[in-house]
Amino acid sequence: MATETIAPDWEFDRFDDGSQKIHTEVQLKNYTRFLEEYASQLKGIEEALDDSIGDVWDFTLDPIALKLLPYEQSSLLDLIKTDNKILNKVITVYASLCSEIKKLKYEAETKFYNGLLFYGEGVSDACVVEGESQIQMGRFISFLQELSCFVSRCYEVVINVVHQLAALYNSSKGTTKIIESSGVHFQIVYEHLGELLVVLLTLDEIMENHGTLKEHWKMYKRLLKSVHHNPGKFSIPEEKLKPFEKLLLKLEGQLLDGMILQACVEQRFDDPREGVAVAKNSAFAEEFALNIRNIFSSVESKIGEPSEIDQRDKYAGVCCLFVLHFHIFRSVDKKLYKSLLDVCKKVPAVTLTANIIWFPDSFLVAKVPAAAKLMDKKSIQSIKAQRDTYLQQRAQTLSKDVQSYYVFVTSWMMKMESILSKHKSDKLVEDLNSRCNVFLQGILYAYSISTIIKTTMNMYMSMQRPMTKASVKALCRLVELLKAVQHTFYRRSIVVADSASHIAQQLQSQALNAINVAKKRVTSDKKYSEQRLDVLSSLVLAENALSGPSTKERRLVVALALCVGTQLKTFKDEELLPLQLVLKKLDLISELSERVKLQCDCSFLYWHRAVFPIYLDDVYDNAVDAARIHYMFSALRDSVPSMMHAKHTESSEQLLQSYDKETMEVFNEHLLDKLCKEIEKDLRLSVHTHLKLDDRNPFKVGMKDMAHFFSLKPIRFFNRFINIKAYVTHYLDKTFYNLTTVALHDWATYSEMRNLATQRYGLTMTEAHLPSQTLEQGLDVLEIMRNIHVFVSRYLYNLNNQIFIEKASNNKHLNTINIRHIANSIRTHGTGIMNTTVNFTYQFLRKKFYIFSQFMYDEHIKSRLIKDIRFFRETKDQSDQKYPFDRAEKFNRGIRKLGITPDGQSYLDQFRQLISQIGNAMGYVRMIRSGGLHCCSSAIRFVPDLEDIVNFEELVKEEGLSGETQRAASVLDSVLGDLTSNSAEGTEYFKMLVAVFAPEFRSAKNMHLRNFYMIVPPLTVNFVEHSISCKEKLNKKNKSGAAFTDDGFAMGVAYILKLLDQYLEFDSLHWFQAVRDKYKKEMSAVVKEQSVQSTSQDEKLLQTMNLTQKRLDIYLQEFELLYFSLSSARIFFRADKTAAEEIQEKKDKEDASKVGESNSTVPETASK
Repeated sequence: MATETIAPDWEFDRFDDGSQKIHTEVQLKNYTRFLEEYASQLKGIEEALDDSIGDVWDFTLDPIALKLLPYEQSSLLDLIKTDNKILNKVITVYASLCSEIKKLKYEAETKFYNGLLFYGEGVSDACVVEGESQIQMGRFISFLQELSCFVSRCYEVVINVVHQLAALYNSSKGTTKIIESSGVHFQIVYEHLGELLVVLLTLDEIMENHGTLKEHWKMYKRLLKSVHHNPGKFSIPEEKLKPFEKLLLKLEGQLLDGMILQACVEQRFDDPREGVAVAKNSAFAEEFALNIRNIFSSVESKIGEPSEIDQRDKYAGVCCLFVLHFHIFRSVDKKLYKSLLDVCKKVPAVTLTANIIWFPDSFLVAKVPAAAKLMDKKSIQSIKAQRDTYLQQRAQTLSKDVQSYYVFVTSWMMKMESILSKHKSDKLVEDLNSRCNVFLQGILYAYSISTIIKTTMNMYMSMQRPMTKASVKALCRLVELLKAVQHTFYRRSIVVADSASHIAQQLQSQALNAINVAKKRVTSDKKYSEQRLDVLSSLVLAENALSGPSTKERRLVVALALCVGTQLKTFKDEELLPLQLVLKKLDLISELSERVKLQCDCSFLYWHRAVFPIYLDDVYDNAVDAARIHYMFSALRDSVPSMMHAKHTESSEQLLQSYDKETMEVFNEHLLDKLCKEIEKDLRLSVHTHLKLDDRNPFKVGMKDMAHFFSLKPIRFFNRFINIKAYVTHYLDKTFYNLTTVALHDWATYSEMRNLATQRYGLTMTEAHLPSQTLEQGLDVLEIMRNIHVFVSRYLYNLNNQIFIEKASNNKHLNTINIRHIANSIRTHGTGIMNTTVNFTYQFLRKKFYIFSQFMYDEHIKSRLIKDIRFFRETKDQSDQKYPFDRAEKFNRGIRKLGITPDGQSYLDQFRQLISQIGNAMGYVRMIRSGGLHCCSSAIRFVPDLEDIVNFEELVKEEGLSGETQRAASVLDSVLGDLTSNSAEGTEYFKMLVAVFAPEFRSAKNMHLRNFYMIVPPLTVNFVEHSISCKEKLNKKNKSGAAFTDDGFAMGVAYILKLLDQYLEFDSLHWFQAVRDKYKKEMSAVVKEQSVQSTSQDEKLLQTMNLTQKRLDIYLQEFELLYFSLSSARIFFRADKTAAEEIQEKKDKEDASKVGESNSTVPETASK
């Protein structure tokens, strides 16, 4: 390490003041903080890219996937190479035939089954248009043509397999044997042949159960008939129709009549051109029967057992081989036939594919009638009856099965996690063995669970028996378990892939060791024979095949080679069984991922979609384990790849969309919407607990914790993630927002519910940002505006305090409305509502003035008024220019004679109410204006100087800020402009309402209104009487009709006098002076009388005098109050000026403005 050198000029000053250390520590801290932040960022990125968005990942979305299936690069000819040329040929022929069968089977399973099954799906019955069925069938014909070619190919392969086998076991004396076949049993070839026959059987069963396809086929044929009669109309040349019709007949005969398998087994197998005898070949017949028995014995021991893996499919194959054997050789092994039927007691039905279930007993009885006749009918009937018994037993044991499988699968999952997370140990062989066993156990569980679900569901559907809810729930639990198995394999796929290749190598070495022992045994025997040579060659071939990767071709070659290599007792019994077991394990481990995918495939659920709503109801009721819903959606997704093969729609996308839509509708209805409603209800009841709505004691009514749903990760389905938490949050946000807009005064309640949703359920709610209202909001301006006619009749106005008070109420309190309430409303709805309100008031006043005019025009009223006017003119000099009080009182009483309403009101009372209502409306307009000013002033209080407001837009432009900022600045300018103009003075609403009605009131056609000023005195008398009676009621127990203010009357009178320009006429009556004089005169008379009576000491008389004086005081006070109110009201309407003076003033103003304008233009022209 280099030593630190210091420059000589620094040498003298090596004093450490500790500053360097402090600086280092600061840097170190900064660096530590940077690392921590960076680490958290990386973790965030990792989590975002992780598959943890949903508990169950969709395999189709894997960006990278592990394919464990080894792929064979060499051809079969390269694999099968020994020095024994004849053996090579035999093995090559059988190997290529078996490969061909596997390919045909794969093509049928992926393409043809799905194409047929999904025909007619994705089109709802409600929206089917005329002719849609024929169009679907038209699109489907080419698919049926392909299927026809496929079936023909299958027939050829079946014939070829039979011929190749018959050639090997030839009993005719003249022919030489290809190889010594007496101890050779190619059981695997028969198994493959059985598989191919099962494919044909499945196609038959699909056709048999497909009502829609047959129905549409009939319609299509009918359509062709009509085309035939009129080909020109459809622009189809006639010469093309005939061959097409022939093709359809051929397709129908071959495919649609349920004769696909029958036609195959009834083919001519004896073809002289081939030179192979089949039917007469007794050795082949015996070999065929022997292999059927061998396969059956291996199937029979395992079928229905926990270790069963593919025995059911083989059983179907055996039944088909039995039928083929019967049709070729026309002989029946009665014992085998009975054994085949006996299996039906244990396994009453086999699922061939999706929802297609096959009943072996019915099949055997129908296809081999000769054997069925030999059986007694009772036993056949009892087998049929066994189906119902099986279903009943299954329904009873389902819940137990679920519990036991739940334990099995969860413990298996734990084993998977534990063995795969172990570090490499020294005991490699034991470790690999245990892993192999755990993997196989997983496949076995998957197979058993899958079999239970498919068989039970399909049998219920096929036999049309009703299923109980408990059974449905149990089956859905099994579906979840099935998916759990698949996802365990998938989650640990990297370790599984690593282990699988090692396990395969280990199994191959075990097999090679066993074969090596046998080979040594053969070579040690020096006796030479062709048979021994065949055995040796086949063992060498098996060794060579096992030495490479474990591909299906190599495993097939090994199986075929060992069919030859196991003759002559080359293997002891205790050696052969372990070898067979090792090879079986090798098969399963090599195809591990394919097997898991196949066994855990739940695409059959598409045909049992009816269980989904019941399942969702169950999930909703048991929210605790809501996470299991991920598995169900994963199962529902399984049918998507199958749907891609649908051929009857324009594109398979149509079918997928229909499925997606249907599933989501069910999910919304049975879970999401119910959950939303429940959460909303819970929040409401929690917030309104003070109302004691119902008993919410969880010990009595139970409790459901819905919060579990919100801890679920989003569910993936098709191209969407269903986030339950986000869905409910959105629903609550929307509901609360909408309901708050309807009733803004409830904002506090909804805010509380929002907070509760966050606390209780962890939902992140959005703030509504609606203009909130104060808690003492009062009646809303909008409500008053809409019902102004109700408002003015139910509320009383107080001029001085600017307040409205309710007349009467059912409650113990009266509502009031003041400026603050109005200001709140205007803040909520905006200032625009003020103009609308005045407009509504104008409409209301029009209607009221119409009634007002009618009253004034009435003959009784008009004649009295004219009489009074004439009387006053004649006597005003004698009465000191005052209108006599008696005259007004007489008028008030006289009108009562014209009639009164049922509640005791005269026409004058009603007229007074009308004027009060008009006055209330004017009071309301005044209050709106005051409220607007109040609102604007509180809004503009943050502007420093109203006279000098800067232009923000110009300032922003000068600074060169972004366009968005400029737009924001211009909006701010316009808002400030609005506020300043509104707050400066407000609009002169009274002036507008006078200007709009005055011309009409003062016009010549409304001359009858000019008498109004004369009716004011009697009206005031009437008003004072009414007012005193209302105030007296305040002290009584029954307060109905009590009131202490009604300034609407004064406002109304002042407004109407202004409209008629009759302030001078009314003032000329000196009415209030006359009233004062009258009451003062009466009071002085009472005082005089009192002084006279006080000497006489008459108590009763004195009391009466006091009461009279008190009454006169009250009356005078009321008149004075009315006078003050009227005087105040007149100020609003510029009572100091007459109409003529106002017009003159307006003219003067206009002239002055014109002069100002002309003065300003003169200097301009001079400058020009």
